[in-house]
Amino acid sequence: MKRALIIVYYWPPTGGSGVQRWVKFSKYMPGMGWQPVVYTPENPEQLAVDGSLLSEVPPEAEVIKTHISEPYAAARKIMGRGSGEKGSGLNPVNGQKKSFKQKLALFIRGNFFIPDPRVSWVRPSVRYLKEYLKEHPVDVIVTSGPPQSMHLIGLGLHKATGIPWVADFRDPWTKMYYFKHLGLSAPARRRHERLEQAVLDGCDAVVSVTPMVQADFRAATETPVHLICNGYDGDDFASGPPRRTDGKFRIVHTGLFASDGNPVALWKAIAALPFREQTEIRLAGKVDPEILEAIRAEGLEGNLVNLGYLSHEEAVAELRAADMLMLPLRRDPEYRKAYPGKIFEYLAARKPVLGIGQEDGASAQLLRSAGAGVMADWDRQDEMAAFIEGVHSGAIKAEGRDIDKYSRRELTRAMVELFNKLS
Repeated sequence: MKRALIIVYYWPPTGGSGVQRWVKFSKYMPGMGWQPVVYTPENPEQLAVDGSLLSEVPPEAEVIKTHISEPYAAARKIMGRGSGEKGSGLNPVNGQKKSFKQKLALFIRGNFFIPDPRVSWVRPSVRYLKEYLKEHPVDVIVTSGPPQSMHLIGLGLHKATGIPWVADFRDPWTKMYYFKHLGLSAPARRRHERLEQAVLDGCDAVVSVTPMVQADFRAATETPVHLICNGYDGDDFASGPPRRTDGKFRIVHTGLFASDGNPVALWKAIAALPFREQTEIRLAGKVDPEILEAIRAEGLEGNLVNLGYLSHEEAVAELRAADMLMLPLRRDPEYRKAYPGKIFEYLAARKPVLGIGQEDGASAQLLRSAGAGVMADWDRQDEMAAFIEGVHSGAIKAEGRDIDKYSRRELTRAMVELFNKLS
């Protein structure tokens, strides 16, 4: 079996969408002739824990862990996270109004920890892995970011060893939607740009997860840029949907729900539904307080079921038991190029999806091509109401057209084909 060294920050039992991409690749790689050798911190910052994902790691995988030093305890103290301060919730790196403490913390994060607060792990990791590879050779190196510091480990290791290197970008770097909110000085911005260019030009292959981001990277480098999306695992959807006898009309959202994606018009549309009393708004994941306040402001507290953070398995069960799924996007213009990781599991659930966001964006195109639903601009309350009523009446259904190509198995096959070309 060939061996791939996979350098990732997020790995089980850490939970969240950032973990699942390489856990799922690792799950299917051994069956395609590749052993995953995973290098990850032994003490990462964990905003969520999901021990169930450990069962997805194949027995063939070798997992190597070393200590990382991070400034997040001090940052949380400065930011007031968990204090109830307005805007101190899940994702302060966005366009919401910020306190002085939050602005200060973002300025420090953006200008003194470049490219991110995991940068202190780069040099020790390069040293450690250079020694490790002398006794345990691999055929390809993969780095997955963000955090983009993972790519700097790959850059240093590739220069030292010459082993083929794939830089996998789950999100862009300097074109990421939150980049402009970091309060960067001109020198800090230029350093980010230089580091990004060094990674793009220094690796043997770039992987992006959406066509629009792929186009951006292709315009920036001569290195081949491949498109390998996120996806869904067919094993998670193998059984039929669970039986329900509650008589409710369930509108479900899974995953992170940050304040810069608050779909106020949607809450207004739900409040005006003729079947409002039978409607449930089910939120499975971490939710910013501003979202909950907006729902309550429309008199929908009795319709709200706030489930909190669920394991991946439990979140999939919520998707399968839903009548309709909601997909609010962030309002930042750059987000039009992105796919939320959850969108592929929404497709796999084969339930109608109401997206709220950029109608000309990547997610809108994906929903249309799959016949899965619609994308309505944030202010289109009437269109949202019409879609919900159409789903409730049975007039609107999800087609799930041509989605097999987004299965984790097929995506792993594409990644392995890339490895085979490079090794």
